[in-house]
Amino acid sequence: MTRSRASAKGAGTSFETLMSGYLNFHVDDRIERRRLTGANDRGDIGGVRILGRGRMVLECKDTAGEYAGKLGTWVNEAETERNNDDAVACAVLAKRKGTRIPGQQLVIMTADDLVALLTGERPEPGWRLK
Repeated sequence: MTRSRASAKGAGTSFETLMSGYLNFHVDDRIERRRLTGANDRGDIGGVRILGRGRMVLECKDTAGEYAGKLGTWVNEAETERNNDDAVACAVLAKRKGTRIPGQQLVIMTADDLVALLTGERPEPGWRLK
């Protein structure tokens, strides 16, 4: 069953709110969900700073697309390896169809890994938006 435009939009808004709340709590209280701005859209979540050196754009996707069945397995493997190496964060590098340029490939990670990347510390497990 395919989603209607309204249900897809609602799912997207809900996901953006969840993720911006998570990052606001763990990283910086200036992080927030952005409102739509049309052709000049600046991403879904604003206020993300990289160790005080610049901003980071976060675009959220709530999709059941072609990667959906593989992402969990890939991230689980990277997480096991992160634990094995006693590292703070991990990510999956995935080939992006249509380009072999290294800087254009995909980086997939959990929100916990993003927090660790931005702050240098891994958050406690089990955090929930209240």
